[in-house]
Amino acid sequence: MTVPSLHQLRMLQLASATLPVGGFTYSQGLEWAVEAGWVDDEASFRQWQYEQIHETLAHLDWPVLQRLYQACATGAAEDFARWGEFLLANRETQELRTEERQRGAALARMLDGWQLCQAPAWRSAAALTQASGMAWLGWHWQMPPRELALAYGFGWLEGAVMAGVKLVPFGQQAAQTLLAELSATLAEALEAALALGDDELGGGLPLVAIASARHETQYTRLFRS
Repeated sequence: MTVPSLHQLRMLQLASATLPVGGFTYSQGLEWAVEAGWVDDEASFRQWQYEQIHETLAHLDWPVLQRLYQACATGAAEDFARWGEFLLANRETQELRTEERQRGAALARMLDGWQLCQAPAWRSAAALTQASGMAWLGWHWQMPPRELALAYGFGWLEGAVMAGVKLVPFGQQAAQTLLAELSATLAEALEAALALGDDELGGGLPLVAIASARHETQYTRLFRS
């Protein structure tokens, strides 16, 4: 098997919904947004996710993932920990921070099962966020950073769309249409995201933060808080 082919397979593995990080148990505020009537059909769901791609994924997650990867490549354990902490600090609610920690810890346990990333300075930092563990594993597998970023982005998008199927709701045909349309948005946003300087990083969507905070005390929930 050629190296590019193996990279593509690794990319599919990291993008897969079977990656054991528990992402399917969280809605990232969508459940409250649906109850409040902010998201009530395919069009409003598409806009909800479009804004998250541009304002959060492209201005925060992807650039931080890139810096985490670079820290792995240069052996800079302090930078690796610092960028993981920066990403966690930018999660605006207790619910979003708890989700990020849970995803990171789950991925770190998977690395433990493979006896990877066991040096103490790296292991503790790898458990901070999902992006931290994925950056370390992408570097270990020698995946190109852009392929790693797309795997991370598509995995997040697929989880969001599957939450929409349950909550909005819409059918599988609509879900695949949304995945196709929003995947094109992912591809368009990637290059600009990876070109941002350190002082340009940060995400903030007030409605998502409000929805997540309200979801913490929502009376009936399908998704974790």
